[in-house]
Amino acid sequence: MKLCEGRVAIVSGAGRGLGRAHALMLARHGAKVVVNDLGSSAAGIGRDATPAEEVVAEIRALGGEAVVDTSDVSDWSGAQAMIERAVASFGRLDILVNNAGILRDRMLVNMTEDEWDSVIKVHLKGTFAPTHHAANHWRRQHKAGQAVDARVINTSSHSGLFANIGQANYAAAKAGIASFSIVAARELQRLGVTVNAIAPRAETRMTSGLRGELAPEVVARRDPAWIAALVTWLASPEARHVSGKVFEAWGYGYTVAESWQHGAITPASQDPTELGPKIDEIVRFSRKNAGIDRDTWLDV
Repeated sequence: MKLCEGRVAIVSGAGRGLGRAHALMLARHGAKVVVNDLGSSAAGIGRDATPAEEVVAEIRALGGEAVVDTSDVSDWSGAQAMIERAVASFGRLDILVNNAGILRDRMLVNMTEDEWDSVIKVHLKGTFAPTHHAANHWRRQHKAGQAVDARVINTSSHSGLFANIGQANYAAAKAGIASFSIVAARELQRLGVTVNAIAPRAETRMTSGLRGELAPEVVARRDPAWIAALVTWLASPEARHVSGKVFEAWGYGYTVAESWQHGAITPASQDPTELGPKIDEIVRFSRKNAGIDRDTWLDV
């Protein structure tokens, strides 16, 4: 059974790692794929079309259809060109997977302005710009009376949800993507577009060297294919009822992230000298934002 037969997908950052897994899984399930990748390093340096070309060759070897796109998703006109390439190549667009990203980890006190700006631009603007242009494409279809059943799947992160030390830039961008996804889901629902985000845990070049040697079982559970399976299902017609969710995903399971819930409450006061005991009480009963109570499951 092919879940995405006849659908057209764009996957950004699809030359390696998670993006490559998404592109291949979508193709195996019948989607025609625009394989977008700049071919830069994990830090966002350089350009090389080879990774995208290799994934396109893999898809074609499977009997699928795919084209290369080397647009910069964080560039306004580049993002628009990527959307236009999908329509020009395959006549339609049904799925946008915003996956492209870079890492420039640094402790807050040592982080440079460029290290902040570049990561925010690639992740946050690189999610907004393609989504903006895709949404306008679908809005034109909707206004013309054409049925729309489209998907946007964004990439957040455990760091964005639970705050990894040394990743203030990356975590801020990924937390922004999670909130952006929920807002976009609400705005685009009337057009027939669902928007969800994933917070994946996988072994890729982005995570290489971040932890010590892992047991074979853990490595197997961090295979990108576990995440690609969820992305492919979310991209399918079966998932038209699921929108505005952020999913944590890896081989140990999938869960819906439920951060930023209302916690304990105390009566307000306009006298700051009264606040100490009140705030201490609600903090004592509040959940930890850093995911500490969930490390047994999250950090296997």
